[in-house]
Amino acid sequence: MTENPVTLRSGPSGEAVGGNFWEQVGGRPTFEKLVRAFYVGVKDDEVLRPMYPEEDLEGAIQRLTGFLEQYWGGPTTYSEERGHPRLRMRHAAFKVNPDARDRWLAHMHTAMTSLELSQLHEATLWSYLERAAHAMVNTLDA
Repeated sequence: MTENPVTLRSGPSGEAVGGNFWEQVGGRPTFEKLVRAFYVGVKDDEVLRPMYPEEDLEGAIQRLTGFLEQYWGGPTTYSEERGHPRLRMRHAAFKVNPDARDRWLAHMHTAMTSLELSQLHEATLWSYLERAAHAMVNTLDA
C-alpha cells in the first residue's frame, strides 16, 4: 500500500509549501518592492510626507524593509542594528492620528496589492498591517 502524505498547504502548481512567511512570499525582494511602492504613495501625501525627511528617505525605506522582513521570519538585521523595534516609542515624535493611519493604510494597501500575493498571504499580511497601523495612533487630534 502506498502512503500519500496529506499536504495542508500548497503552492500555485500544487507543490507543498514550506518555510516561513518571508520565504513563501519571496524574501527580501518582495518586502523591498512593497516598501518602495508604499513610499511612492507617501511621496505626494501632504499629511505623511512631512514625517519622512528627504535626506533620510532611503534610510526609512531600509528600516521599514528590515523591520518587516525580520517580523515575517527573515534576517534579524533590523534588531542587530537598531535594537528592539519599540514601534510606538519610535513614532512618538510624530502626530499619528486616525487620518494619518488611514492614509498609511491606503498607501500600504496599494503597495501590497501590487505584489500579487496569494489570497492567503495577502490576507495574512494585511491583517498584520492593519493591527500595526491602529497600534501606532497616538492622538485623536486633527
